[in-house]
Amino acid sequence: MADDGQGRLRTEGGGAGGAVVAGGEMLLSVGLLALALLAVYRLYLRWGTRNGPGGAARQGEAAALPRMKRRDFSLEQLREFDGARNPRILLAVNGKVFDVTKGSKFYGPEGPYGIFAGRDASRGLATFCLDKDALRDEYDDLSDLNAVQMESVREWEMQFKEKYDYVGRLLKPGEEPSEYTDEEDTKDHTKQE
Repeated sequence: MADDGQGRLRTEGGGAGGAVVAGGEMLLSVGLLALALLAVYRLYLRWGTRNGPGGAARQGEAAALPRMKRRDFSLEQLREFDGARNPRILLAVNGKVFDVTKGSKFYGPEGPYGIFAGRDASRGLATFCLDKDALRDEYDDLSDLNAVQMESVREWEMQFKEKYDYVGRLLKPGEEPSEYTDEEDTKDHTKQE
């Protein structure tokens, strides 16, 4: 390619074909740049705003929370820890309560499993159902679940034990909470680390 003296590019064979090639290359470059910008924007929408307004601040606040002392919870007390009213997020599985705050992108108000926050998630996990209808507002003894579903609940419980802090039991109606000593609390927290 060479300049034809009038500011246009010409190819070896002459003619205006060179100008068309140069224009096409520029159009291709602009198109690729636009696609790259679109991809970056879509990634930002997907990951950058995942936690909604103030999501990063909420996660930072949750990470700064001290370890929760061991205690037992009624369903009503558990509901306070839904990530919206309180930055700490708890959920119960098979009668055990876990602090899932460090998994707030999953269990927080905007997370895909946010429906379980502050609740007994056993039935929903056993039946693989994320509908509010799968959760009970009163104590659920899970007695109507079949053997496969109960095994699923036990497997979920083991996964939560490995990943999150166990902070207490879910109390049955009329059941009194246990008294935990600081020694029990410290021993169990160091065992999980």
